[in-house]
Amino acid sequence: MKTDLFDYPLPDALIAQHPAARRDESRLLVVDRKTREIHHHVFRDLPGFLHPGDLIIRNTARVLPARIHAEKTSGGAVECLLLNPTEDGRDWWALLRPGRRLKPGARFGRSGVFLAEVLSKSPTGECLIRFLENRHSTVPALAEAVGVMPLPPYVNRSTPTPADSAEDRERYQTVYARRDRPVAAAAPTAGLHFTPEVDRTLRENGVETGEIILHVGLGTFRPIETDDVESHPMHAETYEIPAETRFQLAVERSGRTLAVGTTSLRALEDFARTTDCRSGPAILRRTDIFIHPPAGFQIVQGLLTNFHLPRSTLLCLIAAFLTPESTEGIGWFKEIYRIAAEKKYRFLSYGDAMLIL
Repeated sequence: MKTDLFDYPLPDALIAQHPAARRDESRLLVVDRKTREIHHHVFRDLPGFLHPGDLIIRNTARVLPARIHAEKTSGGAVECLLLNPTEDGRDWWALLRPGRRLKPGARFGRSGVFLAEVLSKSPTGECLIRFLENRHSTVPALAEAVGVMPLPPYVNRSTPTPADSAEDRERYQTVYARRDRPVAAAAPTAGLHFTPEVDRTLRENGVETGEIILHVGLGTFRPIETDDVESHPMHAETYEIPAETRFQLAVERSGRTLAVGTTSLRALEDFARTTDCRSGPAILRRTDIFIHPPAGFQIVQGLLTNFHLPRSTLLCLIAAFLTPESTEGIGWFKEIYRIAAEKKYRFLSYGDAMLIL
């Protein structure tokens, strides 16, 4: 399957550089897979499309303000983007700029705040670093104190201000993110539209919510660079499914299971394919599953998502979900995206939402 099939024109003017004034004022494009109808709403209308007994699974991971500005001990600015800790928690994988000048043994930090040393480099450019000194109790605490949000590269403001940074601290985070789980290097953007008011209406309407914890990495932004989709080396991500969520997924229900976000859907489908879906203890798994047409789906009947980059693995998943076990979704997603562009929907992380039922 050629990667060009998942390309489409995306004008810069449609890429949202800031969130909507209010989370639930984002627009919501609703796709009915049975009738092929498309409807245009705002996000606060979401509860009207869900039924009593429906179950929404949301990623409750907290985004770490993982971009830390520092200086080399030998002089010169350094930007450190924390990715994830090692299994023992002693060291961290990170992306460093300028990476070529920071060889193993190089040190960087902030006077009186922290000092770190580069231990090694991976073939793909990630650096393993060790914090030799840290005024804060943990590395996540350090990031919360001095870091900034790791916005994706397409959020490119020409003259960022302190007000922008404060806005990002609040808005590049879901309202239900768990403070005890700062494990994500990227926001679960489909969940950015929820508000306490929307949640209250969902509960009043008999809609349940469950959680999944995704250690979303920067690989989610990586485009497919191979000519053929199947040749793409899919990035791996870690996910956690609590015991309570396993129970929710195991019980028979009259309603549907909806995933908030493509990465949540990906994790749920990996869970369904690799694990006994009956109730059981919490699980922690790492998956590199790549869902693209003509994939089928075992556990998810609805998807809430944003509009994604051309030639991305997330777009492959969207095309597959539109028409399971078929390749017809490739042409259909292009038509949906064409309509969204004509209607001036805002695309990507800070953009508008789409509900596929």
